[in-house]
Amino acid sequence: MKMRVKFFYFYVILTIKIGFSQNEKITNYIYEGNKNTQTEAFVEAEKSYRKALSLSPEKPEALYNLGNTHFLDKQYDEASQRFFQTQKFATTKEAKHLAFHNMGNVYMQKKEYKKAVEAYKNGLRNNPSDDETRYNYALAKKLLENEKPPEEQEKDDKKDQKDQQEKDKNKDQNQQGDQENKDEQDPEKEGNEGDEKKDQGEPKNEGDQKKDKKENEKGDQSQQQNQSPKEGQLSPQQVQSLLEAMNNQEKKVQDKVNAKKVKGVPLRGKKDW
Repeated sequence: MKMRVKFFYFYVILTIKIGFSQNEKITNYIYEGNKNTQTEAFVEAEKSYRKALSLSPEKPEALYNLGNTHFLDKQYDEASQRFFQTQKFATTKEAKHLAFHNMGNVYMQKKEYKKAVEAYKNGLRNNPSDDETRYNYALAKKLLENEKPPEEQEKDDKKDQKDQQEKDKNKDQNQQGDQENKDEQDPEKEGNEGDEKKDQGEPKNEGDQKKDKKENEKGDQSQQQNQSPKEGQLSPQQVQSLLEAMNNQEKKVQDKVNAKKVKGVPLRGKKDW
């Protein structure tokens, strides 16, 4: 929803005469101010309106148009003051309605929604049929309902901050608990890591490497000596070969003895009767 701004200027009809009265001078200054405002020459416009007000400080047309100039130049405090003076010295309901309407616009820009609601309400009292004033009035009421008091807003901010801190704390605790459970479920990991570090160790220096090489060579020689048979002692292979030779010799002797026994037995022929 967007606020609707009214920019009505009180225009005056210039009459050309040889001599200007005071009212005519005021009229000319207001006319010049209106022209400068339309071209956004706000400084020159303000000068013209002030000249008119110097001749007639309660002139509603000059006050209202000067208020519009301040509003367009975003000088909201000065604009509010001029609109207030306008409704005070205005002699018609329409002039009061315009002043209250633009006062409401000033308060909307300053986000003072409660004051804006009252200003639009006063404008509708002077002109109940104006749709733009009614629209701005409804918008100001809506913004006022959505706005929280400063104390309540500060309380909500503190609550949100506390909730966020509690949330972060719980998150850290959960992460720590998950890590501890993971370590408990995998106890061998720590042991394996320790063994790996122990095996890797620090790199050995040249002296240690030579010492290890010498010990390895000595161990190989000892192993070879243990495997070789001592002097005067048969190796297992030699013992096995000897046993096989003895068995073969014994078998040959036995075969000869058996052959002799067979030859010594007389053959008996068949008896002829």
